Amino acid sequence: MVGIIDYKTGNLRSVENALYRAGVEYAVTAEPAILHSCSHILLPGVGDAGWAMGRICENGIADIIATFTQPVMGICLGMQIMCSYSEESDTRCLGIFPGKIRRIPEKSTEGEKIKVPHIGWNSVRYNDNELFDGIRQDEYFYFVHSYCAEIDEYTAGVTVYGTEFGSVLRRGNFIGCQFHPEKSGTAGERLLKNFLKMK
Repeated sequence: MVGIIDYKTGNLRSVENALYRAGVEYAVTAEPAILHSCSHILLPGVGDAGWAMGRICENGIADIIATFTQPVMGICLGMQIMCSYSEESDTRCLGIFPGKIRRIPEKSTEGEKIKVPHIGWNSVRYNDNELFDGIRQDEYFYFVHSYCAEIDEYTAGVTVYGTEFGSVLRRGNFIGCQFHPEKSGTAGERLLKNFLKMK
């Protein structure tokens, strides 16, 4: 069974629908015992980092997420709050990934004006062949975000939107995707299936 961490975020339904289409049994819960018993964990999220961390702390699971030994995937805001810090609302996050989350610069490295938030399809150049098995290099995925991860040793995928940012992070059993695989068509479905095959 797949556990979806429930902290009343806005995109639970789209994640549930993706798992339903894949024929996967899942539970939407904040109960630590249930989450620990799940084979895989998803941490979705849309909205503000400060609000999200507040909800996770209220639920009493902020210190528990890092103890999971099964595969864990953070999606969009879920990935961002797995990092150490977010400029959004000056938020101390979970610290699973040591990197920081910065606001997307409104000018590109060439000085061109960039629209923020970044909404739409963009390519991912990856170095994680397990997660992206069967997915072509530079495949397009769907993004909706105003903040992004710095590139560091845990960057497993890079996207360019004005500047380069970490669109996929991986540290052991913990994975983060800035894009929404559940809204990314066949490539997103394949990526979720690859994740659910992980041990």
